Amino acid sequence: PLWISLKTGFVATVIAFFLGIFCARKVMKLSVTVRGLLDGLLTMPLVLPPTVAGFCLLLLFSLKRPLGCIIAAAVIAFPLMYRNARAAFEQVDVNLLYAGQTLGMSDREIFWKVIVPSAAPGIASGTVLAFARAMGEYGATSMLAGNILGKTRTVSVAIAAETAAGNYGTAGFWTMVIVLISFVIVALINIISGKGMKGGRWL
Repeated sequence: PLWISLKTGFVATVIAFFLGIFCARKVMKLSVTVRGLLDGLLTMPLVLPPTVAGFCLLLLFSLKRPLGCIIAAAVIAFPLMYRNARAAFEQVDVNLLYAGQTLGMSDREIFWKVIVPSAAPGIASGTVLAFARAMGEYGATSMLAGNILGKTRTVSVAIAAETAAGNYGTAGFWTMVIVLISFVIVALINIISGKGMKGGRWL
């Protein structure tokens, strides 16, 4: 289960990373009204119960296989990556953008050479959070991918399955694994945030 969770979390995070940055960039260019509507749509998986998201994904894909794990994890992790990336982009000093324009840089060059590097701490935090969410996802994963031993049984699914079977020792072991990984992830986020801040302001 741990290896399946790690693989699923990694692939889902890569998907969420690029989609999150792409969507954050596009949404920033929209009008306030359209931005608000689209932002609500893109972040909806954050507020929906995981089983609801899983049921919607099941209707769309109907995958009881490893790919279902990745899709479910990516959908649930995406909003965290998107919101962190967008917040980081919005905090970039506009004077840097004006400087890039003065130097004759295109919008694409300004985004990748000025905005993204300046927003790196926020993007990194979003990536770590997205990985944590993808790796720990249960509700949508169990509905879309099922509980196939050695294929779709992630750590979260294993904990639920072992608890239902009365194997509290095994469930407790996997719970401790998740707690330890979560602690490491929180520590990483704090380290990243600490490096990105100086005197209470982003570098």
